[in-house]
Amino acid sequence: MPEIARFRRSSACGKTARDAERHLAARDILKLYRFLTEPDDASFCHRVTAALNRGWLLHGAPSLAYDARNERMNCGQAIVKEVEGRDYAPEMDLSRQ
Repeated sequence: MPEIARFRRSSACGKTARDAERHLAARDILKLYRFLTEPDDASFCHRVTAALNRGWLLHGAPSLAYDARNERMNCGQAIVKEVEGRDYAPEMDLSRQ
């Protein structure tokens, strides 16, 4: 509650109790990040499509890089997702969130 009171006192700056509640609620949201990579073929598109259908969002532009050892192009795409009510743990499997 002290944080809400602080926001109420700063109402001259345009902050309200409702803003404070949104601010506090936003802290309960876990932000996840993944970077998907695959050879430049249908498997990459299917992997990105599956992630999008599980609630992940594209983050930035895709990337392409040539793999000289294997003589192929590789694709990469960053994806992000927000999950409520979870705490971050380094051992969590991000692909299952």
